[in-house]
Amino acid sequence: MLWLASKLGTQKIADPVKYQSYECGIPVQEKKDTKISVKFYLTAILFIIFDIEIIFMYPWATTFKDSLAAGQGLYVLLSMGAFLLIFIFGLFWEVKSKALEWD
Repeated sequence: MLWLASKLGTQKIADPVKYQSYECGIPVQEKKDTKISVKFYLTAILFIIFDIEIIFMYPWATTFKDSLAAGQGLYVLLSMGAFLLIFIFGLFWEVKSKALEWD
């Protein structure tokens, strides 16, 4: 019955505004070939890399106390130290190469 009522009811006329794209209150640009700076991609990739570093550090931090009790504390501490040393080197390289500076 609902299907029949929907077919017999008023027909909706499609509004052309409904099919236009909406960019959060910003007027839509007609140019489709605008170039995006590579700096945006570089910043996003660097953010993802250092975010993944934090993801790897969380399980280490939660299980470090258990590894101390098992007698493997020094090994776990040195392995995380090497991991952090690599990322600190990457951070210094980033600053030295001016990867995050905008012209």
